[in-house]
Order: sequence, then C-alpha cells, then structure tokens
Amino acid sequence: MPSIASTLHQATLRLGGASPQPEARLDAEILLCLIMDCPRSYLHTWPERELDAQHAQCFMTLIERRATGEPLAYLTGRWEFWSMVLEVTPDTLIPRPDTELLVELALQRIPMDGPSWHIADLGTGSGAIALAIASERPACHVIATDRATAALTVAQRNATNLNIHNIEFREGHWLAPLQGETFHLIASNPPYISSLDLRLSTSDIRFEPLSALASGIDGLDDIRIIAETARQHLVTGGWLLLEHGYDQGDATLQILRNLGYQEICGHRDFAGMDRVVSGRAPA
Repeated sequence: MPSIASTLHQATLRLGGASPQPEARLDAEILLCLIMDCPRSYLHTWPERELDAQHAQCFMTLIERRATGEPLAYLTGRWEFWSMVLEVTPDTLIPRPDTELLVELALQRIPMDGPSWHIADLGTGSGAIALAIASERPACHVIATDRATAALTVAQRNATNLNIHNIEFREGHWLAPLQGETFHLIASNPPYISSLDLRLSTSDIRFEPLSALASGIDGLDDIRIIAETARQHLVTGGWLLLEHGYDQGDATLQILRNLGYQEICGHRDFAGMDRVVSGRAPA
C-alpha cells in the first residue's frame, strides 16, 4: 500500500505539474486530512504510514476533481471567513477574503453601544457577511435575503452551527422581502461580472452559481437596482455599502452620485484595488 508521503507526492504532481507551487501541496494535504479525518500535523509526523485502499481511492477521486478546477471549498464543504468556519455548497458563492473589507466598513459605522441597528444583507449566499456582522454586533437585528432557497438553507445551517441568533433569513430578490421596512445599514456583495466575461466558462468560478456572479453586459445591473431601491429602505443618513469589481469603482461611485447619496466614498481592498463604495441616504 502507498505511504502518506508517496501519495501526497503523486497528488501534488497531479495538481501542479513537474514544478508544483506550494498551493498544490497544501490542497493535497487538506484533502487527505479530510479523507483521513486527521490534522495536517499527523501527515507530517507519520509520513511513512500506509493508506488503506478505500482512503487512497477516495483521496485520488478528490484530487482528480480538484485537478479539473473544482474549488477546494466545494470539495471540503467548508470555508473560513471572518474567523468563522462556514458550510459552503455549489448553491452558494465561496466567500472571498476581499469581502471582509465590506464587513470591516460596516462595523466601523455600527455603534458598539447605544440603540440597536436594523441591518440588511442582500444576496446573502452562505450568510458570510450577515453572520460576521451579527456575531460582532449581537445587539443589532440582521435580516439576510436571497432568492435561492438552497442558499438560504445553507445560511440558516451556518447560523445554527455558529449559535448566532440575532439574524433572520428571508427568501426573495434583493429588497423585495423587506417591503415597508427601513434600515440603518444595507450591505451587499452582488453579482458584478460582465455576462460576456470568458472567465464564467473557462476559470474555476465556472463551478459557482452563475446568478451570484454575472450581472448584465457591464456587470453593474444589480448594483444599479440595489442602489436605487435601497433609498426607499434606508433611514435618513442610513448607510449603503456595495462591493464591486476591481475596475468598477468610478462607475459605482457615479451611480450613487446620480441617485443623490451623500458622503460617497470608495474603499480599496488589501491588495490596493477598488472594492467597496459607501454612501448615505439623503434627508
């Protein structure tokens, strides 16, 4: 039977070629730990130990799926965001580190003490943004919406598993489930990729739900819809925070200007790329 060391070596070559990058080895180790239900330290401590046939077969099946581009998050069924381990499935977008900027900006605006804020997260997917905000501001009430029933089911399981209770999930497109309600802050990471972008069919994101990625020819259709309809749901001075593509900062700023938002500002992510636009509802 193959040893742990030899199995990982072969898997790393399959994922990264003759000169694999460290990411290929890391992916292989994560998947083997998943199959063996062990920490990575076990692999390093006992590299000479042999794998049984069932483990070896299951592992190589996952390696082949990873080699075709299937995201590691979907293979493991979980992903970390804001120090929370979230369940993710092909029904949900995989949370990106860049989106943590949206959470940081929201938390900077939500008081630690004082009156409880009413907050909405639109297109919640796995619940990443809503759960991060709710966990950091337990006195606030967060409502997370999504039009995909399957995604809301995952988000609800994440809330239960994380023992976060100041959150509510509603099914519907953007603000449709929130008729007649107003909020102190509305946040969203909507689809913002052009529907003509070849990455939708050629890169690893092809495994993620298209409805959570593409938004019209210029990628801004949903940002326009949210920015316009959010005005009816924000209290005077309430905040709107929108994530967007790295090259859409100026266009998103202009959308908010045209709609009369105030104190409009663009924010860059950890790589120095335009990532989030914020604005306040006028009186």
